[in-house]
Parts: sequence; structure tokens; C-alpha cells
Amino acid sequence: MNEDFFRRRWLLISLTFVVVVTFVARLAYLQLLSGDYKQRAENNAYYIHSTIPSRGVIYDRNGALLVANRPIYDLMIVNKDVKGKLDTTLLAEILRIPREDIVARLRLLRDRTVNRGYSPYTPQVLVSQLETEDVGRFEEQLYKFSGLSIRSRTIRQYDYRHAAHLLGYLSEASPSDLERDSTIIRGDFVGRSGVERTYEEALRGVKGQEIFYRDSRGRIQGRLDGGAHDRAPIKGKDITLSIDSGLQALGERLMRGKRGAIVAIEPSTGEVLALVTAPGYDPTLLSGRNKGLNHRALEETFGKPLLNRAIQGNYPPGSTFKPAQGAIYLAEGAITPETPFSCFHGYPRLGNRPKCHSHGSPLPLIPALATSCNAYFCWGLHYLLDNRKLYPSTQEAFEHWKSRIISLGYGYRLGIDLPGEKRGYIPNSQVYDKAYGSNWSSSTIISIAIGQGEILATPLQIANLAVIIANRGSYFRPHVVRSITDTPLDTLYTTRQHTGISTSDWEYIVQGMAGAVTGGTCRAANFAPGEIEVCGKTGTAENPHGKDHSAFIGFAPRSAPRIAVSVYVENGGFGAQFGVPIGRVMMEYYLRNGKLSTTGEAVANQMEQKSLNYLNDI
Repeated sequence: MNEDFFRRRWLLISLTFVVVVTFVARLAYLQLLSGDYKQRAENNAYYIHSTIPSRGVIYDRNGALLVANRPIYDLMIVNKDVKGKLDTTLLAEILRIPREDIVARLRLLRDRTVNRGYSPYTPQVLVSQLETEDVGRFEEQLYKFSGLSIRSRTIRQYDYRHAAHLLGYLSEASPSDLERDSTIIRGDFVGRSGVERTYEEALRGVKGQEIFYRDSRGRIQGRLDGGAHDRAPIKGKDITLSIDSGLQALGERLMRGKRGAIVAIEPSTGEVLALVTAPGYDPTLLSGRNKGLNHRALEETFGKPLLNRAIQGNYPPGSTFKPAQGAIYLAEGAITPETPFSCFHGYPRLGNRPKCHSHGSPLPLIPALATSCNAYFCWGLHYLLDNRKLYPSTQEAFEHWKSRIISLGYGYRLGIDLPGEKRGYIPNSQVYDKAYGSNWSSSTIISIAIGQGEILATPLQIANLAVIIANRGSYFRPHVVRSITDTPLDTLYTTRQHTGISTSDWEYIVQGMAGAVTGGTCRAANFAPGEIEVCGKTGTAENPHGKDHSAFIGFAPRSAPRIAVSVYVENGGFGAQFGVPIGRVMMEYYLRNGKLSTTGEAVANQMEQKSLNYLNDI
């Protein structure tokens, strides 16, 4: 009996002790460690109003304004301050928007699973992007809507209707944006693509704040300490692009009715002069309250206008790949500039396949480039991969070849300052071991000698090869931003990249490309006699799904080049049909400081009017 009594007494004492310790620990946590109640108390006592800075504006390389700002307004709500039931019917009538949209937005704002970090004391965006007339109607009846206020900010204004993929667009911050950056709240707009996304932090600026104090009933009584704790917003930094806005507009004009891309780069700096994707779209479509509807429409439009083909299109480079092959064959010692190879309308070792067009035979490297001889570059691959005096196995020889190709910017992202760049594709020896066993040779994979087979590249990578040749063996990573206010350019874009192939080897490639313009496959790229000397190379990329693709790379002038360009037109046929004339016009316009000769203008008009009917290919 006494033992049971003592046992129960000690159990009660133990339970009481545990409860007391738990309450004391919880009280200590709330008072000493947790800021939750303090935050609630401050939210009751203070109202913090964020002020949005103007977003930095964007200029082209010549100072032309491309992206500016215009005023816009958001309707904000502080749920704690709403008295009674919000009259959503009247609000919808005043703002001339569906009541269902307002109700859905209210539900979303209060859903903590979606709107993480939600607080009824914090201002939230109820309706965004109101125009001045909407605000005027609302403010006439503001007294009917407690807890609601108007916040002014700016929205993008595009007087320049080009370069949509490059410039990018803004959209409302997503849950992942809110998690990643604590300075962003629901309703803020952030860069979603292009330069707007890459340079979001610089363009956004820093929010300001105004702190007001409340009375016991939550009514605002004035600024805290007379505004001593307020902070002015800091305007976003302005950005100057490397783009020549006139050249960009011309490129888009030339690509009307076509699919593909044009990339133009200044060889001495890596600055992108034009980045054209076709089809494109008007950047104003993704600005304003109809942005969502327009985005869905663009997603469903034939030709995928939202796809940035210049950096995301993966294409066989075709004969534009031959200059790279020639330089590698020289560097590896597989050939000399004078080594002649025969061509019988094709590669003799494989029954004259791949086929080739009519030209002199045998011929060495320079005329082989000028005439774009397929057989020559197949012979070169044979003497690189199958010559056991160079490497003990085909696999080892191929890995050396791949290392050289990668040094020329293929197979991996170049690192342009735009989101979404693709890497293209360069296989390794294990790919062929898996497909053919260990006894494969150059004949097994001969199509890669002429930029076909498994080889894939982006128009940006193809243009970068033209830059490397123009510079005789080096390049700067391509970039579209030239300068940012009070901020040095990332050294990633100011550090020269070397290919490991000698200048003397590249000079032979330059000679071949100069010959292609003066008397070979690129004659249409030539300017008037005695004018600027152009170097070029055509490409006709085989397409198993339809008509061949038309491609071109070139640079000018031959000495001290100022522009390198790649053109890629899907299903455009021979390189001389679209690639060469478009590349010629782009180079002439830039080198003539925004002017075209009579001949150049005639070619531009012809290209503009030549549309390709892709619907027939479906």
C-alpha cells in the first residue's frame, strides 16, 4: 500500500517537473531566441512601405536607347487592414477586370503553400500593371477599400522592336525566385530571359523603404522618427550592349520568311554585333497585362518563335567545318599545305563517296578550301586517324582530334552571357566503340570530315570559328554586354582564349577562304574590285528530314578584321543561295558604317522577299 502510494507520488512529481521545464524552455525560446512575436508586435506597430527603384535602361553600342521605362501601378493589399469583407464586385467594376480574377488572386495570396512567407501585415500585389486611368477611377472610391493602396513602379517600354530573344522579358516572381532571393516579394517582376535575366541584379537596383507607425487600432499616424529610418531606392544600373541596333534590324529583315540564325561578332573583342533568330517576335508582346496570353500564343505558333536558334539550335555545320579540319590536320602533322589529294567527283577510297562537285584534281589545301572539296578533307581524316606513325590506335588519334576541335569552341558551351545556350555535340571514341566495336577507322565515320554525321553545332559556335580564323588562332568569349554602369566587365569576357594551333597554320586557312571569295564557292560575297577583301566559306549541310540547310561563315577585312559572321538558313539549299548573300550584306552594312551600296541594297531586297514555305515540309 505504502509502496504504491510512494510510486504514484514520485510519478506525479516527475510529470509536474517535466511540464514545468517544458513551459520554462518554451518561454525562454520565445523571449530570448525567437523573433516571431517581436516581428508580430512590430508589424502591429509599424507599416513598412517598399519603394521600387527604376530598372536600369539598355542601350546599343552606339548609344541608341533600346529598352526604357514607363510608369505603371500596382494595387496592393494588406490583409490585416481590410475591415469587413472586401467588395470584390465593386472593385472589379472599377478596374474593369473579371471579378473571378480578383477572387482567385486573393485566394492565391492567402495560400501559404504557394505564397511562402505570407504575412497578413505585409503588402501584397492584388492587381498588377494598372494604367493611369484605372488608378484614377480607383482613387475616387479609395475610401471604400480599407487595406488597399496604390504602388507606383515602372514597366519596360520598347521603342526598338527587334532583338527580343537577346533583350529578354520580365515576369512575376515565381516561388523559386522568392526562395532564392529574400529581397523579392510576391508581385515583384524579375528578368525571365535574355539580358534581363542574366543581369537581373544589376538592372533591378535596390528597393527603398518608408516606415510608418500605427496607433493601437492599427491606424497610420505618421513616419517613424520623422522619416529618419527611411531609405531611398537605388536605381538599377544602365547597360550598354555590344549590339549594333541597325545591323540587328537588317539581319531580321534579311531573315523574314525563313528559319535559322545570323551571328555577327567583332573578332578583336568577342563583342556580339548581331544575334538574329528567325522567326522572331515583337518584344512588346511580352510586356504589359496581356503578356501571359501572348506568351501562350507564341508557344503555339508554327516555327517556334520563342526558340533562340542562334544559341539553342543544334545543326550539322556542313562545309563550314572544313577550315577547322584543315587547321587540325596541319597542327597534327597529318598533312602539309602542299600535300595533294585526288578527287574523282568524290572520295576515291570509298567509291567516290561522299560525292563532290567538279573541280581540278589533285589539289592541295588552299584550293581545296576555295573549291570546298569533300574528298580532300576525307583524305585528311584518313591520314590523321589511320596512320599508326602518328598514334598507336584509331581511338587515341580520335581523342587528339576531339581535343583540338573542343579548343576551337565546339562540343561545349562557349559561355555567352545569355541563358539557355546549348553545347552542340562532338562524339568521343567510346561512342564509336559502342556502335562499331574496336576496329572502326576513318572510313567508318567519314562524314565527320565534312561536318556531317554526329557533329552538331550552334550558329554561335560556327561564328566563333570565323572569329578564330580572323584572329589567326585565338578568341574572346562571345558576349552581348559591353559595359555596365560603375561595374567592370567580367574577366571571363576579357581574357583571350588560345587554340594551340599556330598563326602560320591559320594563315593557310585564311588564304583558302580568301580564294573561295575571289574565285571559289563564295564569289557572291565579294565586294567591288579594289575594295574590302573578304574571306568566306560556304556550307551545304545535308538534312535527312528535308531540303539541305544553307550556311556561310566569313570575315572582313582580311587584314585587321572588324566583323566575323555566320549565317544558317534551315532548308535553304546550297550555301550560295542564302548564306553567302545574307553574310555579304551584313558585312557590307557594318563596314560601311550603316550604309549599303546599290548592289548591296538590291541583294538585301532580294533576300528579304525570298521566303521559304516550311508548311510544305510538314
